[in-house]
Amino acid sequence: MTPDIREWKNIDAQWLTAALAADGIDAKVKSFSAKPVGTGQIGDCVRFDLNYEKPVPGAPASIVGKFPSAGEESRATGKLLLNYYREVKFYQHLQANAGIATPHCYFTDVNEETHDFVLMMEDMAPAEQGDQLVGTSLEDTKAVIAEAAKLHGAYWNDDRLDSHAWVMETSNAPEPIPQELFEAMWHEFVKRYGDRVTPAACVIGSALSSNMDAYGEMRSGPRSLIHSDFRPDNMLFSTSEGGKPVTIVDWQSFAYGPPAADIGYFIAGALDADLRRAHEAELLDLYASKLAEHGAGDYAPDMLRRHYVIGAYQHFITAYFAAMMVTQTQRGDDMFFRMLNGAVDLINDHNAQEMLL
Repeated sequence: MTPDIREWKNIDAQWLTAALAADGIDAKVKSFSAKPVGTGQIGDCVRFDLNYEKPVPGAPASIVGKFPSAGEESRATGKLLLNYYREVKFYQHLQANAGIATPHCYFTDVNEETHDFVLMMEDMAPAEQGDQLVGTSLEDTKAVIAEAAKLHGAYWNDDRLDSHAWVMETSNAPEPIPQELFEAMWHEFVKRYGDRVTPAACVIGSALSSNMDAYGEMRSGPRSLIHSDFRPDNMLFSTSEGGKPVTIVDWQSFAYGPPAADIGYFIAGALDADLRRAHEAELLDLYASKLAEHGAGDYAPDMLRRHYVIGAYQHFITAYFAAMMVTQTQRGDDMFFRMLNGAVDLINDHNAQEMLL
């Protein structure tokens, strides 16, 4: 039996047995329990605790499944932006050579027409999901940077990615979102949130949303596979009970783009401004050294720093654009403003307010 694509509430023991068999695990699931986990905006995750008819070496005690969001707006966005389709393709075609720590995939599939999908992954517990609102420690930030360098080194200037239409920013990728939509979303964002949008954010948002061509030009230079939504909520961190130092999940938005943009994107939203300012040079030096260790080519310091700041601009775009595209929640609003304001701080600290004018 080949597993079909179905909603998580319709999954049964036979289906789970088939999903494991797809990965070569011959274990018959007798019963299970299922419980939603995580705080995803576009997809919903569910942990399945498994009971088997008899013990089988190597059979997991639990697995985590990812499915389209139950929220109508979020689900529509996931399909429109190819998020669901893209994540399945990552696990099918790119994960094996990515170098970066990711969950093992037992089974995944996507409907090419509707983009309904299912992704059954290794349960990384006792590691726990990061929290954008809390941010990360300096130690965890260094671990994240080290993982990013593995990914960027593995696919450094790898033009084979251009053959995949589902990798964003490649020559075969669909037409980018038109500037008019970025402008419209920004105006709607300001209208919805009013005084919560600071004057400094208004300056950056108005300039950026009206000049996306310049933003695109600033992304030129060395390229690699980048995660593009590289933030704590899309990472699992070790706890006192164990787990890998950091595991990267949510591969819905990856692109063939400027490598250090992932670093600027992460740091802008994950580190408090004072902690970032105190250690920014050290963290960028760490990234450069780790890139060299993993076989990346030449990355001139001025280019690396430009891409780093572009990552903060990308963080800003993601914050306001996603806020208007997904099902609205209080936590979501708080998270998007943490992202937006962190990006503003980094951009201003680098005197890059007019970088795209």
